[in-house]
Amino acid sequence: MEIIRLAGLFSVLTLTACQGAGQSNVAAVKNDVPTAWRFIFFTPKALPALVTFAIVQDVDGKVYEFDTLDSTKALYDVVGEWSDSARALNGYWNHIERPPKHIIFCWDSVIDKKVYETRLTLPNAVVEKMRSPSVYKTVQVGLAPEGKVAVWLSGVARGELSYRVTPSVIKTVSGDKLELCKGVTKHPNGYKYYGETPDFIKGKKYPYGNWN
Repeated sequence: MEIIRLAGLFSVLTLTACQGAGQSNVAAVKNDVPTAWRFIFFTPKALPALVTFAIVQDVDGKVYEFDTLDSTKALYDVVGEWSDSARALNGYWNHIERPPKHIIFCWDSVIDKKVYETRLTLPNAVVEKMRSPSVYKTVQVGLAPEGKVAVWLSGVARGELSYRVTPSVIKTVSGDKLELCKGVTKHPNGYKYYGETPDFIKGKKYPYGNWN
């Protein structure tokens, strides 16, 4: 994708390139600061979705493109509503060199049978939390019916609760409003429910919970 195109997309997120670059370079020399920051996508139980493409800009302004991403896991203890205690495990692909500031991603909502495009920006206060030594190093993004997206930070230590955050910018579109994600799908022949989804949603009312 051309650099001009990327710049235009990130400008929608009120991008300030290289914001805080000096501070993160100083922090990076500390031994207890993570060497990589991760972003992970997950869904509630039996309400499948799949992230197919992502662009991430870190706090220093570096842009990363991901054609190959870790699988979008279903969390079996997320049923009917979000849970701050639920955490998806780290994968192999979804990591960058500095804390993320802006994320744009395409996703197939199998449960909604459509493609969504989501753009989000993390507030400065959240980015600063990720700079702190041995505290938060992973952004967890939940994907639910109706195109609902929720975001948490999770800590380095096992057993810690995740910390839900409110992005300073978050926008999800579909259909004719798709820009980056038009034609981006892993289901070119249409969507079909599979696995435990048909039985799980039987008799339940869409969107199968409260995902605010």
